[in-house]
Amino acid sequence: MSKPLVVSIPHNLGKAEALRRLQGGVTRLKSQFGDKVAAVDETWTGDRMDFRVGAMGQTVNGHLEVFEEQVRVEVQLPWLLAMVAEKAKNFIQKQGTLMLEKK
Repeated sequence: MSKPLVVSIPHNLGKAEALRRLQGGVTRLKSQFGDKVAAVDETWTGDRMDFRVGAMGQTVNGHLEVFEEQVRVEVQLPWLLAMVAEKAKNFIQKQGTLMLEKK
């Protein structure tokens, strides 16, 4: 197993508002990319979301934590997807920022 991919997404929303936007944003992501992924499972516990995504015959596990001024996403990529880790990091950064910007 490769080392986890860690992405920090800064924000100025405060923890409660960032959490609210992310919870709604995950639902939008499921509908937007639902045809490209086999399964998306998410479980929220307080300020932390554990997730599992099935795509391209691979399973990606990870979690995100919402803090006052940032969201920290940690993803464990299978070796096949680890080869495109930089693209995955850019995708996570972009989608996370979009979710936090939308009201």
